[in-house]
Parts: sequence; C-alpha cells; structure tokens
Amino acid sequence: MQPKRNVRRGMGVLVAAFLLLAVFLGALFFRKYEGARTAPSAPPSAQKDGLVAVTLFFADQGGDGLVREGREIERCDELSACLESILEELINGPVGDLAPVLPQTGMFNSVVLEGTMARVDFAQELLDALPAGSSSELMAAYGVVNSLAFNYPQVQTVLFTVDGRPMESLKGHLDMSRPIAPDFSLEKGSGRTESKQPKGNK
Repeated sequence: MQPKRNVRRGMGVLVAAFLLLAVFLGALFFRKYEGARTAPSAPPSAQKDGLVAVTLFFADQGGDGLVREGREIERCDELSACLESILEELINGPVGDLAPVLPQTGMFNSVVLEGTMARVDFAQELLDALPAGSSSELMAAYGVVNSLAFNYPQVQTVLFTVDGRPMESLKGHLDMSRPIAPDFSLEKGSGRTESKQPKGNK
C-alpha cells in the first residue's frame, strides 16, 4: 500500500504547484491591467527594465472631458524622441474604457522642442481622419498638449502645424494659429480649477 500513498502525495504536490502557478500568472495579469488604468502622479522616471512610466490624457466616453491613463514607453535619450513616443501612444489609443483623442489611422511628421514650445507637425491624413465637431477638436488638441506638458515640464506651450504649414484650426473651431498652453481643468472629475491659458488665445 505504500506506493499508492506516494502516488497520492505526488499528485497533491502537482495540484498545489499548478494552483500556485495560476495565482502567480493571475497576479501578473491584474498588475499589468491596473498599471494601464492607474496613472502616476508625477512626471516620468526611468524604470529598472528601461521603461518609463508616463501619463496620457484620453477622452471620457461622453467626449466632454479628459481622463488620465498610465502607460509605459521605451526610455529615450533625446527629448524630441520622448515627445514623439508620447504622441505615438496617443494615436495608438487607450487600453481601457476611455475614448481616443486622435484617430488610429493618423500620422504625424515630427515633434520638436523649440525653447519651451513643442512644435507638433501633423500629416494631412491625420486631420482628414479626425471626427468633426468642437468637442472632438478640443479633446484632440488638449489631449496632445496636456500629455506632452504633464510628462515633460520643459514643454510650456504647443504649436500645431500640418505638413510644415501654419494651422488655423483642426476642424474649424479651436484657434490653433498660436501656441497653446495646457489646460488641466479639462480633466474630468479632477476637482482642479487651475489652468494655464495660451498667451493671446483667451
């Protein structure tokens, strides 16, 4: 009868090991999902694995406010490359239940820091794919501006161009002919009242 007890003991060990593995994998999945939903409260810092935690601003489902979403991007050496990574992630869209601020089919040419102003040069294809409407235009503009400025305080304003040409607006509503400062009062449910208004764009 001794061999049967050994077999039972071996089966018990296998079942326990399987349960431990399932719990471990479940914890890893939950941690990754929560990391995507919970934004860090400070600008990015380098992580041990070479990734950087950043905060992106997407629209809520009603399209009338911005909501934070955490994301990890590859560590970059040059600021312009970091800013481009932020814009790329905005185009990739949210991983949770938020709404995108830029079309996934959108393209951009470059993001360059000029002093304290970031110049974002969109491709015409991105503007063509952007939904019409003042809310969509507002969320698109400030989703970009707030995301760049929050993660990199060197960015105080953002000037939008299209294929290197000056831009009057995205879809005919918001004045984008001058640099735009971030406005964190658009963050829904934040309880914040402070905002930075663009110079000469009141």
